[in-house]
Amino acid sequence: MSGILAPFAFEFMQRAFVAALVVGLLCSMMGTYVVLRKLAFIGDGLAHASFAGIAIAYLRGLNYAFGAGVVAVVTALSIGFVHRRAKVSLDTSIGVLFTGAFALGIFVMSRSARSTVDLQSYLFGDILGVSRGDLIVIVVLALLVAFVVASLYRPLLYTSFDPTVAQASGIHATFVDDVLLVLLSLTIIVSLQSVGIILVAALLVTPAAAAAQLTRRFVPMLLLSGVFGIISSVGGLYLSYELRSASGATIVLLATLIFFASIGVSAVRRRRVSP
Repeated sequence: MSGILAPFAFEFMQRAFVAALVVGLLCSMMGTYVVLRKLAFIGDGLAHASFAGIAIAYLRGLNYAFGAGVVAVVTALSIGFVHRRAKVSLDTSIGVLFTGAFALGIFVMSRSARSTVDLQSYLFGDILGVSRGDLIVIVVLALLVAFVVASLYRPLLYTSFDPTVAQASGIHATFVDDVLLVLLSLTIIVSLQSVGIILVAALLVTPAAAAAQLTRRFVPMLLLSGVFGIISSVGGLYLSYELRSASGATIVLLATLIFFASIGVSAVRRRRVSP
């Protein structure tokens, strides 16, 4: 038993497991809306766009999360604005704006002689480096996102399934869409140190995609996605400790295994139902 509980003997691992639990639950449940709205590309886009904010904050000596959050939110709202006003497809809007923001980050860093070594944790994740202050920020932002989602539960649900009917029934669909984009930005900021810019989109989409293989009802999908997210993040962190592997990559690989297992279970169920 002592061998199984060995990782919990270290304070930095205790903080990492709490962060993994919060991030896994938040990403996977927000991912349900991403999968329903077919917005898988936006997670990757906003994560890469936040690099500009991280680079600027790094050079100015500001808080990384604050810089990344500002740029991610501005990019998210700009995506919605361009999509609606310029009549450009959502995928195109995401592609143009996130690559522009990411290029801005690279441009800013290329103009500086300062080392970029501190930014590596944001590219690939460093959940073991989560400090007490980082953990407080993660929990507070996660609670804020959860509160807003709970407050707008019905509008978010209706606009996810049928935005036209939602608009006709009196729901301000544009406002709800913008709020969702901001919430996704905050979710990504919460997750950056855990899995990094490169892998955050996978944690946002994969558990929800796995849940979608097993149920089409929203509430069961939301709950099942949350369970898969917790298993992926906490289980992946534990495996990374035992295997001496990168935590972010191990978390995403475990989520991917769960996704393929869900496909297998779904296929078996269909065979049993079909005559």
